[in-house]
Amino acid sequence: MEPLVIARFLVTAFFAVVFLQSALDKLTDAEGNLAFMREHFKQSPFPAEMVPLLFRALTGLEALAGVLCGLGVLFLSFRHDGLNLASAGLAVAGLALLALITGQRFAKDYAGAAVVAAYFAVDLIGLMLFS
Repeated sequence: MEPLVIARFLVTAFFAVVFLQSALDKLTDAEGNLAFMREHFKQSPFPAEMVPLLFRALTGLEALAGVLCGLGVLFLSFRHDGLNLASAGLAVAGLALLALITGQRFAKDYAGAAVVAAYFAVDLIGLMLFS
């Protein structure tokens, strides 16, 4: 197996795990996650009534990124034609990460934003592997 194929697989699998787990956690513990987000954004310019809408949008982005990356991994593994699904998954993952880092910066959680920036860098490298 070629190193490029392995790298594509690993980056796509990484984001499938990250975003499927995150979306599932948000879906199975919506109230706990919403309570955390309300507290987290209490001092931000976001009005409190926007938090549930932002929560649903983020959950949708994460679920879509996870599903596309997961399907991309399956197609890369078994059919060798999952490049479009995998790269679409990484593109949506990038959008989800932009949403996350925007929220972290508005909440003035600079340490959290730094962690998201590292994920974003891995996402950009992954996208470059598909070019």
